[in-house]
Amino acid sequence: MAEHRTISAAIVVESDEVSYVLKVDGYSRAKALLKNGECMTSTRFGVGGHDWVVRYYPNGSRKSYPDFISVYLFFEPVGVQDVKAKYTFSVLDLNGEPVPSYSRGHANTFSRAVSSRGYQDFVKKVDLEGSAHLRDNCLSIRCDVTIMKETHTDEQSRVPPSDLHRHLRDLLYNKDAADLTFQVGGEIFSAHRCVLAARSSVFKAELLGAMQESSAASPIEICDMEPDVFESLLHFIYTDSVPTVLDVVMAGHLLVAAGRYNIGRLKLICEEKLCNHIDSSMVATSLVLAEQHGFHHLKEACLKFLATPSNLEAMVAKSDGYEHLKSSCPSLLKEVISTILPAELKVTKDIIMAMWK
Repeated sequence: MAEHRTISAAIVVESDEVSYVLKVDGYSRAKALLKNGECMTSTRFGVGGHDWVVRYYPNGSRKSYPDFISVYLFFEPVGVQDVKAKYTFSVLDLNGEPVPSYSRGHANTFSRAVSSRGYQDFVKKVDLEGSAHLRDNCLSIRCDVTIMKETHTDEQSRVPPSDLHRHLRDLLYNKDAADLTFQVGGEIFSAHRCVLAARSSVFKAELLGAMQESSAASPIEICDMEPDVFESLLHFIYTDSVPTVLDVVMAGHLLVAAGRYNIGRLKLICEEKLCNHIDSSMVATSLVLAEQHGFHHLKEACLKFLATPSNLEAMVAKSDGYEHLKSSCPSLLKEVISTILPAELKVTKDIIMAMWK
């Protein structure tokens, strides 16, 4: 089977800060196909009112560095304004955390004349390949970009950007003054009643209502949810941000959790993630998820995808997803058929629907 090589990305934006995760699927294939000086280019991402891209050179950007991976941040200016930015490239470990020994950063001015900054000797290939940071032949590199603004002497301009989310994150993970515990899949999580109540109407009703006395005495058991999903849910409640790398499986689980606890913004983030990553292997599962939990936008996106006959045929070929759809939501399969049949076949459609009753 041919090995694929693709670049995918996840972006977390906070004001004039962006964390862009470049995921190289098929590291060895990219290394074999791209020569020294040849690169893979990311999609554009915006920060500070300008567009930026990351370029990844699996065999070095210059002839004198064939044994290294090179990475560069490219600036695509709007207008003639120069921009000073701090940028850091980091290889991520298996937990999605930066590896200090494979992290490098600097601050520079980007302009039309000098539009790229980076490292031609970012990582020596032999060292990376001998490490534990390649999983399933995939390499993840995070590029953190922060726009540096001019410093003025008046007092008002010295006010730093809000870091409330960082303080709340520390509150969660340090467990300072925590007054609640949750048991999820055998793991224990500490939290703060007032924070959860402020962020979720469901938690507010439970924790400030009838459950208030009992919740103070013993752990609250959360059923039908995996520990890593609940941990990501708490992270969003405290920081208003999703994990840096949010895959479609976690997005599906978090979408259900967000619906369960009525956290609107998280629902929209996860639903958009799933809508943008519909394929034949996931569409049946996503369609059932949308139907069972009332995610109308996701359902519409799935039905639109299946309106193409080749996509429907590919879904049926994925027997697990198709069988799951047939067994769990047979009426939904009727709706799929009804949607894809053209209007001129109305009689045929009516007959099929009648036979299904």
